[in-house]
Amino acid sequence: MTGATAASGNKASDRKLIFILGGARSGKSSHAENLTIAHPLPWTYIATAQAYDDEMRERIALHQSRRGEGWVTVDAPLDLAGAIEALPDHQAVLIDCLTLWLTNHMLAEHDVEAECRRLADVLSRPRGPWFLVSNEVGLGIVPDNALARRFRDAAGRLNQQVAAIADSVLLMVAGLPLKVK
Repeated sequence: MTGATAASGNKASDRKLIFILGGARSGKSSHAENLTIAHPLPWTYIATAQAYDDEMRERIALHQSRRGEGWVTVDAPLDLAGAIEALPDHQAVLIDCLTLWLTNHMLAEHDVEAECRRLADVLSRPRGPWFLVSNEVGLGIVPDNALARRFRDAAGRLNQQVAAIADSVLLMVAGLPLKVK
């Protein structure tokens, strides 16, 4: 890495939050990975998924296989705010994904609103280039059960909170990033 490249990771302008939304298989994670690796090493991947079944284990393995050397993985299925706060300054961070984190809290019957406020507070003070992935779940039909409707509503509110504090918001559609903010 050249001195110019190393120094670029320390500029105040690199302290930003980029929020990447989209539907299932829209290319959110791949795009976020590409944005992250454009910054100096090391890259931190904060994973929120929990592998409760074989299908989820396969999804996690696919994400891991795409990342090469240079990535440090931090598992944070619940204490995402704490994991982010523990990171060093000026480090490129990819957080994938908010909706899995939200699911984990809802299933654990935690105070979702309090957890979302805590996370939004931490995210409002980026200490490096932070790339945050979330699912846009409000574009489909109204779910047929109360838990799914509560999840959709909570995800929509969380996405709005994060979008309001993000420096940039991208909406992924068919693998293409559309700049929203």
